[in-house]
Amino acid sequence: MSQNNLITMDEFTIQETRKFKQATGDLSALLRDLGLAGKIINNQVRKAGLVDILGQHGATNVQGEEQMKLDVFANETLINILKNCTECAGIASEENDDHLSYEDTYSQNAKYVVLFDPLDGSSNIDVNASIGTIFAIYRRVSPIGTPCTLEDFLQPGNKQVAAGYIIYGSSTMMVYATKLGVNGFTLEPSIGEFCLSHPNMKCPEKGKIYSINQGNSVKYDEGMMSYLSFCMENNKEEGRPYSQRYIGSMVADMHRTLIKGGIFIYPGDKSSPKGKLRLQYECNPMTLIMEAAGGMGVSGKENILDIQPTELHQRTPIFIGSKNMVEKAMEFVKAPQNA
Repeated sequence: MSQNNLITMDEFTIQETRKFKQATGDLSALLRDLGLAGKIINNQVRKAGLVDILGQHGATNVQGEEQMKLDVFANETLINILKNCTECAGIASEENDDHLSYEDTYSQNAKYVVLFDPLDGSSNIDVNASIGTIFAIYRRVSPIGTPCTLEDFLQPGNKQVAAGYIIYGSSTMMVYATKLGVNGFTLEPSIGEFCLSHPNMKCPEKGKIYSINQGNSVKYDEGMMSYLSFCMENNKEEGRPYSQRYIGSMVADMHRTLIKGGIFIYPGDKSSPKGKLRLQYECNPMTLIMEAAGGMGVSGKENILDIQPTELHQRTPIFIGSKNMVEKAMEFVKAPQNA
């Protein structure tokens, strides 16, 4: 696409807003602010080998995981940018113990709250693998004009207004979903803008790739092990085994799954029966994106988006990706031996 035909994300969101007479433009502005945060984080990721932002920060987050220096930078960048915009009443971050309510008058009159994982896959930073930022946007349930409350952040995923991710890889992309569908934007370095590159994204109904940390299989239950055997054998669907790919960054694995089809799995196991991934910061936004693209996301018992959160850092198992592959996985996971 020539530069004369480029459509920036700002132009695209304005065009989309015009489809709704009642739209105020607040959501478009909020997406623009998140894109700005992504550009700033991307700038630091690109020079990570040249400045002192690699390695561990020396602290742990609320999950008990060691924070990387770039984790902290990304978290502070998102908090500050969203604080200075006028569309966000408060945030919740995977890196923070509690939600943060912005106290200024503009923020208290804002309609939305944002939850985010500032830097997913940060253990891959030092080996130069793809990492990313994940975000979810909700319309607040607390009264406009007052500080936002915990209840604003404990809404089920089906209440999301929009969700997306920014992947910092060979190119930097921002992908987001609304009720109108899923669209992807690639950062054009020469003009410093995200430009529409993947309109109306759809996940193939079938795929040939399964993504799971197979090193944990000793802790999986019988149904999960049966499904792994199905993936590795010459199954009737493909006449060949599925290919196994696992990057260790949900953003990177999910981006591939969205484009090429496949299934991403992080199940519960004997040591973590509730799973490891976070419902509000990872699973809800990724499932909204996948469903809007024609895919599917379940916990093994129910649709991810139907889970009512009871705590801010709740975890859940997840099976997500191409609809046919997720349904096939459920045939094994819900088999009688696992009842």
